[in-house]
Amino acid sequence: MSYILAFAGSNSSVSINYKLVKYTASLIKGQEVKLRDMSKYPFPMYSQDVENENGFSNSLVEFKNEITNAKGLIISVNEHNSYPSAYFKNTLDWLSRLDSKFLADKKIFLMATSGGGRGAIGALEVAEKMFARFQGTVVETFSLSKYGENFDEEKGITNDDLAKVFATKLDSFVKAIS
Repeated sequence: MSYILAFAGSNSSVSINYKLVKYTASLIKGQEVKLRDMSKYPFPMYSQDVENENGFSNSLVEFKNEITNAKGLIISVNEHNSYPSAYFKNTLDWLSRLDSKFLADKKIFLMATSGGGRGAIGALEVAEKMFARFQGTVVETFSLSKYGENFDEEKGITNDDLAKVFATKLDSFVKAIS
């Protein structure tokens, strides 16, 4: 039986995007969800010199294999200056060196959150375009603005309107991978 792989694009130990992913994973019933904390994956900054000298780390190969074996992905990207973080882009760079089609046949629920009113929509839009390059299919997107006002770690999404939109999109994603 395959699983859903869930992770955030952040390597911060206090990532709000990881908290959103963790909450999302907790809502999926009847299916195995593997939750990965990317702060435990310290990939070096990609360069061809580093690749030539050291090859691919075991943790990178294992992570790529988890992606390959997953029937779907839940990813929440963090935003730095309207773009995905350097860490997230670096992770994609490493994965693409292992296999340029590492997202082939993967259905993705792509999310983003931030403390601001735009909800990391810039990073979300960039990531969605990047995933197409690696042959991933974004089934649904969700942006949670004003994280501090609209999210509680124990209750989840506290804004009723956003919670309804989120539930509809999560349901659509789960149906798409079933």
